[in-house]
Amino acid sequence: MQPEYSLKVTHKAQLTKNALVLQFEMPEELARQFQFIPGQYITLVQEINSQEIRRSYSLCSAPRAQEWAVAIKRVDQGVFSNWAHDKLSVGDTIKVLPPEGRFILQPDAADQSHYMAFAAGSGITPIMSMIRSVLTQAPHAKFTLVYGNQNKAETMFAEDLADLKNTYPDRFSLVSFYSRETLEGARFGRIEASTVRHLMKQEYADTKFDQFFLCGPEAMIVVLKEVLQEFGGTSTNIHYELFFSVAQEPTESAQGQSTLRVVLDGVTDTFVINKDAPILDAVLAKDLDPPYSCQGGVCSSCIARVTEGKATMIKNQILTDSEVAEGLILTCQALAESDVISIDYDNV
Repeated sequence: MQPEYSLKVTHKAQLTKNALVLQFEMPEELARQFQFIPGQYITLVQEINSQEIRRSYSLCSAPRAQEWAVAIKRVDQGVFSNWAHDKLSVGDTIKVLPPEGRFILQPDAADQSHYMAFAAGSGITPIMSMIRSVLTQAPHAKFTLVYGNQNKAETMFAEDLADLKNTYPDRFSLVSFYSRETLEGARFGRIEASTVRHLMKQEYADTKFDQFFLCGPEAMIVVLKEVLQEFGGTSTNIHYELFFSVAQEPTESAQGQSTLRVVLDGVTDTFVINKDAPILDAVLAKDLDPPYSCQGGVCSSCIARVTEGKATMIKNQILTDSEVAEGLILTCQALAESDVISIDYDNV
């Protein structure tokens, strides 16, 4: 069972016209459960229009600051984001799940790495936590951020990033891309193959980057993963998290039914499911309490391990090939292929 805790909103402020930041009060007795690593997210849970809605938001604060803050961008037709912008107020309480996520950066005092991050729009939120942590915890490390937005007015954390540049001029550098505005000191265009190649060849030809962190739309990440391999990027030093996932054509799924065995919190349940529907949907329909959040293949909350049988995923930009080979699946994207399948949420 996923633990849920009620946290009070202590601060709410606009970052841009369509983005806000929330900060939560953390009772001393919960601080341990909510310890986090830069890059991780928390899941907010709220009943809206008689339906439980869960949304994951990356923590944008640094762990050492002992602050728990997230940024929420308003999304057209976004049930949760519009509720948060229009209804949620300072003093309100909301259910929150403890931090999760494998898109992480853990700096220490001996770290001498040069990190490079690419972010687009609200993809900046986990990167902000990483930047703040590296600059305050690793005095010999450097951080370069390439950040894309439509214009300056829509740029989340613009003032914070400017302050960091002024405070750490030798260790933090920022390259801004605007796709709908021309400004002195910024580049016009998008973060795409041609602009990144030009940037790496012209500005950073003599710079060795140790780790790359990518966060934004799926299309951007797919391109960057390929381009950065030309400049020292590998499967082990390129890390990424999707903030928007492109809908894919329906997978040719097996027909009929399968017997599903689910191990969750040490208890095994067995029931019949349809092969053409995601495994997570079937588990939720049985009123079990599996870990999940986005239900769109974007976060990693719903991971389980297949211990018997076979499943195929509609899409997967989260798990590595080796993890899939070990039997890990995103249950929100997994369809049963075999007539009998066993999954274990406890062994991941």
